[in-house]
Amino acid sequence: MINIKKTCVLLLWCLSLLGKTYAQVIPDPKSHFGFSIGDDYRLATYQQLEDYFQKVDAISDRVQTIEIGKTEEGRKQYVWVISSPENLRQINRYKEISQKLARAEELSSQEAKKLALEGKPIVWIDGGLHANETVGAHQLIETYYQLVSRNDAENVAILDKVVILLSQVNPDGQELMSSWYMQETDPKKRNMRVPRLYQKYIGHDNNRDFFMMNMKESTHIARQQYIEWMPQIIYNHHQRGPEGSVLAGPPYRDPFNHVFDPLIITSIDGVAAAMNNRLNAENKPGYTRLSGSVFSTWWNGGLRTTPYFHNMIGILTEIIGNPTPEEVPLVPKRLIPNNATPNPVTPQPWHFKQSIDYSVSLNYSILDYAQRHGDELLYNMYVMGNNAIKKGQMDTWTLLPRYVDSIELFYKREKEAGKLKGDSIPKKYYDMVLANPKFRDAKGYVIPADQADFPTAVKFINALIKSGVLVHKATADFTIGGKHYPAGSYVVKTAQAFRAHVLDMFEPQDHPNDFQYPGGPPVKPYDAAGWTLAFQMGVQFDRIVDLFDGPLEKIDYGVLQNPPIKELPISEGGFLLNAKINDAFTVVNELLKADVKVYRITKAVNNLPTGSFYVDAKAATLLKKYARDYGVVAQAIAEKPQQMLQLQVSKIALFDYYGGSMPSGWVRWIMEQYHFGFQVIYPQEIDEGNLRKKYDIILFIGGGTPSLKDEKSASNRYFKMPSKEEVPEKYHAMLGKLTVEKSIPPLTTFLEEGGQIIAVGNATNLAYHFKLPVENLLTEQNKRGEMTPLPSDKFYIPSSILTVKVDTTLRPNWGMSESVDVVFNNSETFKIKQPSSEIKPLLWFDTDKPLKSGWAWGQSYLKGGIAAFYVPIGKGNFYAFGPEITNRGQAHATFKLLFNELYKNK
Repeated sequence: MINIKKTCVLLLWCLSLLGKTYAQVIPDPKSHFGFSIGDDYRLATYQQLEDYFQKVDAISDRVQTIEIGKTEEGRKQYVWVISSPENLRQINRYKEISQKLARAEELSSQEAKKLALEGKPIVWIDGGLHANETVGAHQLIETYYQLVSRNDAENVAILDKVVILLSQVNPDGQELMSSWYMQETDPKKRNMRVPRLYQKYIGHDNNRDFFMMNMKESTHIARQQYIEWMPQIIYNHHQRGPEGSVLAGPPYRDPFNHVFDPLIITSIDGVAAAMNNRLNAENKPGYTRLSGSVFSTWWNGGLRTTPYFHNMIGILTEIIGNPTPEEVPLVPKRLIPNNATPNPVTPQPWHFKQSIDYSVSLNYSILDYAQRHGDELLYNMYVMGNNAIKKGQMDTWTLLPRYVDSIELFYKREKEAGKLKGDSIPKKYYDMVLANPKFRDAKGYVIPADQADFPTAVKFINALIKSGVLVHKATADFTIGGKHYPAGSYVVKTAQAFRAHVLDMFEPQDHPNDFQYPGGPPVKPYDAAGWTLAFQMGVQFDRIVDLFDGPLEKIDYGVLQNPPIKELPISEGGFLLNAKINDAFTVVNELLKADVKVYRITKAVNNLPTGSFYVDAKAATLLKKYARDYGVVAQAIAEKPQQMLQLQVSKIALFDYYGGSMPSGWVRWIMEQYHFGFQVIYPQEIDEGNLRKKYDIILFIGGGTPSLKDEKSASNRYFKMPSKEEVPEKYHAMLGKLTVEKSIPPLTTFLEEGGQIIAVGNATNLAYHFKLPVENLLTEQNKRGEMTPLPSDKFYIPSSILTVKVDTTLRPNWGMSESVDVVFNNSETFKIKQPSSEIKPLLWFDTDKPLKSGWAWGQSYLKGGIAAFYVPIGKGNFYAFGPEITNRGQAHATFKLLFNELYKNK
């Protein structure tokens, strides 16, 4: 007999399935964009991408959309969470499991294994960070469509077992680049020579901001990765593959950083094998790895490298491809299969769609790996975090090159002295170094609240907090090792899962000497060799090597800090702002905008240094507000100082050029943060002259000044300068380049008429164009008697941190300490050609060992060299700073070297 009730239930269930299937007919990209993803000469804008992703989300139960913030230009930034409907219903639980395993706090191995079996691995896949690398954003669209629409066994398994996070990580850049490319009606004339940087301030350097997180975009991304989701794998898509290959991918070349867990390296190997195998199985040749490319795992700061210091598997690929078809060139040495390139690609035409297909295959290789090894990925993240916590609780010694070199040196000395026989090195030499208590790793760091520039120290603390680091704050005064610390001081212990990142932000990097062969040229690091953020920011901290505790409260993960708000004292004599505090300049700029008179003292008063700012007592109300806003509390004084200079706002020009300069862009951002007014100036305006009528100061930061080798060209060009016919009229004023013939004369006149020019980094070559009596210190005489730069096998300092001496009596150095750490990147270093009282050294090297963090080969050549100087020219002054004093918005310790000269006296 038929059971009518059961039959009705079965019928309703079938109808519901039919309805669900009908409701989830996913529109393919072509139906939305009007072309297939990967079609030649076609790009989608970010607005189109956003509309498509939201349209699909409204239909599919495999997607959740999370808005994570606004970009620097105000666009919405998202993470699209993709998994099975069942997983999405429990997504908060999977996020919680990932957080618990990543932080490994008070979690036993047994509990971790249980959570790893319950949880789902989380995989982050992004695209578009560098907007001219158009494959990245477009493979994201195709991957999104396939994940949401496919019902084959592989896709279903991935959705059932993995949580996928997709993110377009530079919306502004995609909108700019795609709109620019598509504006040309003739497809074959389409190009990517955009007039400005494809991130509002920093362009390509948006992938250099992930331990500082100055930009809104990187702050949003870091929060998702290090506080919210804790992905086990982070895949960062880039371009461009080395010539003669299709793409460069993992595993990467040496060196790898000594502070992170070795399981990171071997985990990269596992994912890399899956990627390479899939391409080979699909007959997609051209994958190069290891020594086949320049990419390493040494540096911190990129979207895929910062994860290593957080126990996450960071994956980078750099693939060829462009909407305008191209060719795979013939590079004979890449045609021979080897371990770096097991499956070479042959010369051939290459279309955009091929790069999209490769990228989607690589995405699926990682997702398939994650679904097969999910519990292992989750548990290994716990293992790395737990290892880090244990190391922070016990005596450990990081195996650094300088320690190994010391062992060999001790042995060599005793061997030469006849104290040893045989070739084996006794263990006692190991114990002399790597069991020596004074070389122990730190158990933690204390950032005292009573340091002069505590507001900047708080910015440093916030950079750590944005990175998911656990920070404590003292609720009362306390003492460690006999040293007293006030309440409000911050403490960062290394007994935490992200210990590697903590060490990397406080400790000097020790990059190994790396040469192509013994005695040969150095192997260039992929990026910086040394970057210790605490040094760059000038933060005062104490390194604690013994276990310690105190009246400390844990700051909740991700909760940013503010400097303490103190009451402004009552004063009839007025107030002083400490020149050592960077944000004192912010306050001064606000006061000047409010028509408040501000002065700089030319003699120290009340233990505040020369150059501190005096403000009349009438400004107390504003000073109270700024104390709350910026944490800068003015000091009351009994009477107005006698020796002062009244300040006026300067008319500041910041040099830039068509296409955009990243160093200039960083300074544009810095100037906005500290509330300096300025105008951007381009070559044509300089060539027209009459500069003094419009500006008091011109800033040249980094490249764009005439080269010394080819006086008709300008350095640091990323593409050929377009003609007026190739760009819309509104951008014509941005075109052009500085030349010796047209640009140097008006700049010289500007100086002679009382203008100030400040040159930083490569722009200091203006010193030679102005015929100043200085020359490059780092030269030698060749066989023909000519002075040529020192070869790299004698002198080589890739971006590292060096210590220089400071003349604190000179106005450009007001508020500085007697020595400061600077970012040096094979930077210009000077010597005076002839005795001259006119040239005033500002910074110089007083030792043959100035290296503090990174790599410095031949650093002894620097002793006595001048790193910065100024010199009067006519009624004006020229300032030259060889080191990167504004480096990527990180070098707060040297910002004052720029700020001090951005005012004029009344």
